[in-house]
Amino acid sequence: MTRHTASLPSPLLSRRRFLSDAGMGLSAIALTHLLSRQGLLAANVSGKEAIRPEMHPGHPYAPRLAHFEPRARNVLVIFCSGACSQLDTFDYKPELIRLHGQPMPGAGKLITFQGEQGALAKSPWTFRPRGQSGKMISDLVPHLGALADDLCFIHSMQGKTNTHGPGENYMSTGYALDGFPSVGAWVTYALGSDDQSLPAYVAIPDPRGKPQNSVNNWAPGFLPAAFQGTDFNATSPIRNLARPGSISPSTDISTRRFLQRLNERHAEQFPGDSELAARIASYELAARMQLTIPEVADLSSEPAHILRLYGADDSGSKIADTRAAYARNCILARRLLEKGVRFVQLFNGAYQTGGEGVSNWDGHKDIFNQYSVHGPVLDKPTAGLLLDLKQRGLLKNTLVVWCTEFGRMPTFQKGSQGRDHNPSGFTCWMAGAGVKQGYSHGATDEFGYKAAVDIVTVPDLHATILHLLGLDHERLTYYHNGLERRLTNVSGEIVKAVLA
Repeated sequence: MTRHTASLPSPLLSRRRFLSDAGMGLSAIALTHLLSRQGLLAANVSGKEAIRPEMHPGHPYAPRLAHFEPRARNVLVIFCSGACSQLDTFDYKPELIRLHGQPMPGAGKLITFQGEQGALAKSPWTFRPRGQSGKMISDLVPHLGALADDLCFIHSMQGKTNTHGPGENYMSTGYALDGFPSVGAWVTYALGSDDQSLPAYVAIPDPRGKPQNSVNNWAPGFLPAAFQGTDFNATSPIRNLARPGSISPSTDISTRRFLQRLNERHAEQFPGDSELAARIASYELAARMQLTIPEVADLSSEPAHILRLYGADDSGSKIADTRAAYARNCILARRLLEKGVRFVQLFNGAYQTGGEGVSNWDGHKDIFNQYSVHGPVLDKPTAGLLLDLKQRGLLKNTLVVWCTEFGRMPTFQKGSQGRDHNPSGFTCWMAGAGVKQGYSHGATDEFGYKAAVDIVTVPDLHATILHLLGLDHERLTYYHNGLERRLTNVSGEIVKAVLA
């Protein structure tokens, strides 16, 4: 006879199981947090799209999630066209003063972009310690010098070309050749825009004209055309946005509705036509801009003390008039950032008028007289822009990057009083969201000729900008001609030392 013993039901949760499950749960939470910080989790699509914009071509400007938590939401790039000399602005070299007029040791008969070099030449401007950091900055830019404690300098930049057009390309796109997307195009492709009534990406050319490579600096390259920068400035804003007086509001509305019905029918007949969807999105943005651009470009509401801060009320000389025009561009940049425009590219210096060195930083012939014009035009308005962003709290979320296509030589060119092109060592600086204040990173040699300590390449700078926006530069790619292209090509390291 077999005995049957009734088994007692086991407890729903034993103490051992509770402790085991709790430990595993806490470990999973910690792991999830670490993966999220590193951008290794699948994106959460709640609230914002977390997929590539080409998958929803009708909404190219929709806000999208970053790879990980960003430090900055917006970027302002201030680009000095013509190769601003680091040795006359931000890179102090006592050896240039001590050996002024002597040959550069070890240089021999050095031949650079325009020919043979003469002797070492100290800066015509005195360098002084600025702020509590004591940063040595030239009298050419005293207003910017007063903000030394807000700036994060990179003195060891290194480029790949000593020619202006390719140099602009390289700084703006990461490639010396034409046809590649600009930094702003990559950023807006990745993140979209938080404001659907304004362009996600705006380029503001200098009031004297456009940079040498013009639209290449804000072009989309092989990315969809929707991600090209929209260029206008305070002097020549986008024209003809208003509805013509001969067309009544009702006719205008009826025409748009009819066009919408035609587009909807076409979309039904040709599902998946991404080109049509992108074009419709661009036209819809243009229609919204009819209302928003005139308002944001109208500076008449700016109070007198703001105009004075930027120098926008200056007049009475050619320099003052040019400074005032550039200052209005700086105010426009602030207003765009204030409205939530993702990426603003502000140019100082142009190649459209005036010839070599007259309207840009290309100081070959007589750097003292050339830079005596360019320094005052740049200095007060740019400093005013930084101060205004700071006092409005916008620097907490805005990354500001000041750059130029390459630097200039520590020698004067033979037979001239100017400096030749030099991509071997130059300076950029950053300010605002996510970067250290009153800090200097890297160094050139004792003459300011070559980057010598903690060298930073342009791809490194681009990788750092993307990182501060919450983007992994190795994961931000676009398939083109059989390759997964990226802004930083096959290089680029985040400059962690400058991160706050």
